[in-house]
Amino acid sequence: MLAPMARVVVSSVLAVDLGPLLPAGTAVIAPGRGSYSRAELLATLAEADALICLLTDRVDSELLAHAPRLRVVANHAVGVDNIDLEACARRGVMVANTPDVLTDATADLTFALLLAAARRLGEGERLVRSGAWRGWEPTQLLGVPVSGQTLGLVGLGRIGAAVARRARGFDMPICYAAPRPVEGAHELGARHVPLDELLAGSDFVSLHGPLTPETRGLIGARELARMKSTAVLINTARGACVDEDALADALTAGRLFAAGLDVFAAEPALSPRLVACDRAVLLPHLGSATHRARARMAELCAAAVTDVLAGRSPTHRVGP
Repeated sequence: MLAPMARVVVSSVLAVDLGPLLPAGTAVIAPGRGSYSRAELLATLAEADALICLLTDRVDSELLAHAPRLRVVANHAVGVDNIDLEACARRGVMVANTPDVLTDATADLTFALLLAAARRLGEGERLVRSGAWRGWEPTQLLGVPVSGQTLGLVGLGRIGAAVARRARGFDMPICYAAPRPVEGAHELGARHVPLDELLAGSDFVSLHGPLTPETRGLIGARELARMKSTAVLINTARGACVDEDALADALTAGRLFAAGLDVFAAEPALSPRLVACDRAVLLPHLGSATHRARARMAELCAAAVTDVLAGRSPTHRVGP
């Protein structure tokens, strides 16, 4: 049975009101606007039974020590690299995430970044807004083609596969790098290749994997040097998968045509060198930012909390 007056801490204002989504009698502790700071979040957890957090919230031994009653952490994200799963398991705290519901939104955003970087839309918009545009010119802001060009996907999970489906509409040959062949990849027209082959042969390289010790810094100076000078790098996965200094070097030297980034290694802090690169299209982590996707993420978090408080295992439980 649900404990009376269960206390659910929410680290940030979400896209929907959680009250109606949680059982009657649940106390919801949340900021009035924006997000709790780390100190504020820790101060709310002494009596918390559940925590709904963002990927920017670090759930580690320190946080768990402030939450002796905590039974579940519902991460408002797919990735759980912000959560120490082993520490949660040791304390008997269940962890859940929000898969599937943000797949299409993130895949759409990935392709929007690909097109924007290829056709230099960021530069074009800045030119128009600056008042410096003097009219059409035959050589103005020439980009690289998209249709018929090779797309290399680093990771072929839900989001990578959704990007592949969109790429087929542009007649793009598709290859992917993954630790092992992915079942159903042939139905997407995707060919499994080693990462080095993907980098050397692709016109667009798009990252779609979790942040792990193996993928941290996956795309560094060596990998960027293998890419075509006309290629475009897209990252809607995790910022730390890319060595941002090496990427800035490649863009500044003209060894890479452009990059489209929705995530950053130390966000919201940005690399000043990347900000200075005209050929870098930079977005404020908008991957899942549609009304429908964010509402469904909040609903999945509420469902996970409800399940655990009622003695059930959440549908999207994540283990160590």
